[in-house]
Amino acid sequence: MHTPFRRRSAISVMALGAISISATLLLAGCDRVPDSIKIGVAQPLSGGIAALGQDLHNGVKLAVDELNKEGFKIKGKPVAIEIVVVDDRSDAAAGKAAAQQLVDAGVVAVIGHLNSGVSIEAAPVYGEKNIAQLAISTNPKFTQLELPTTFRLVANDTLQAKAIGAFAANQLNAAKFAVVDDGTAYGKGLADGAVAQLKAAKKEVVVRQSFDDKTTAFDDLAGKLKAGSVEVVVTTLNDFQVLALLEALKKVDHTQLSILGGDTIKTTTMLKGIGMVKGLYATSPILDAKEFVTGQRFLEKYRAAYKIEPAYGGHYTYDAMHVLAGAIKRANSADPKKITETLRTLDGYAPVTGSMKWDATGEQRYGVVGVYSARAGNWDMLIRSDRW
Repeated sequence: MHTPFRRRSAISVMALGAISISATLLLAGCDRVPDSIKIGVAQPLSGGIAALGQDLHNGVKLAVDELNKEGFKIKGKPVAIEIVVVDDRSDAAAGKAAAQQLVDAGVVAVIGHLNSGVSIEAAPVYGEKNIAQLAISTNPKFTQLELPTTFRLVANDTLQAKAIGAFAANQLNAAKFAVVDDGTAYGKGLADGAVAQLKAAKKEVVVRQSFDDKTTAFDDLAGKLKAGSVEVVVTTLNDFQVLALLEALKKVDHTQLSILGGDTIKTTTMLKGIGMVKGLYATSPILDAKEFVTGQRFLEKYRAAYKIEPAYGGHYTYDAMHVLAGAIKRANSADPKKITETLRTLDGYAPVTGSMKWDATGEQRYGVVGVYSARAGNWDMLIRSDRW
């Protein structure tokens, strides 16, 4: 008379066993290798610095095309890499929305953003989903968010501010300075750091002014620079803004001065300003591709693919994509959290710049800052260092 109970018990044990096996298989399936993976690219693709954002996108695309052609694999399975690209419009709110768009699209990592304020706003969106964010942004606050997902591709503005201050104070033989920024997290932070460096060197900052990152009306500023007999303008304005400032200086006949900018003026567009003032210089953690041993090969491939010269730092995003691919292979997974964890410990091979490795906060260990002079249609390296 106990048989039915025993039968039911046996059936229950078998059912539980089946459930356990199914659960195990289901969990194993959570890390299955997909047929394709999506990489997010978030950059300013419209507005005044669209050429820079497009250049960064081009770098990623060039790398992805190569990886797909070679046959990218995870656990021996061919996997196609897709790019999901969004325009962050150089705007923090738009950048945050773009970040959510990429998360919703199912990307496993993101290469972006350019603007520091946008990167800082978007970072928690990626962080919540354990999605690695590889950014060329330079404001120190980006890696001070204490998120495991933030990775900087270049040196930060603490080092760049030291470079600006040291070069301005020791190399330009001037007594009166102006410091002008574009009001962004990047621009204002770097400019404040430059002021501190100049004051420490006992230099007089005659004019200190902020604008937004779209202003191109600088007649009033030009008048102040002339009235203050300013010899060097240290600026974090964008290239198109500095060109507008040069036109304003020409109108008031005050062109015997030097312009020392940040990395957003070390562009092909800014070369139009050669000869308009006494000297045109830029500090940048974005070293030119031609300065690296394998840089020429990259330039040849870039020109063949896009029929233009690189505008900014496409070789860094090209390298970032290759390093990211290496991390995915080493993780043997398309799971964002595993990719992020692998990046934290990786000394990744970067085809152009040589290597990318991050410290515990996501700062680039091999970052340097160079100082360039615009002359003869090029940006020529004057000094580079990681110990300013």
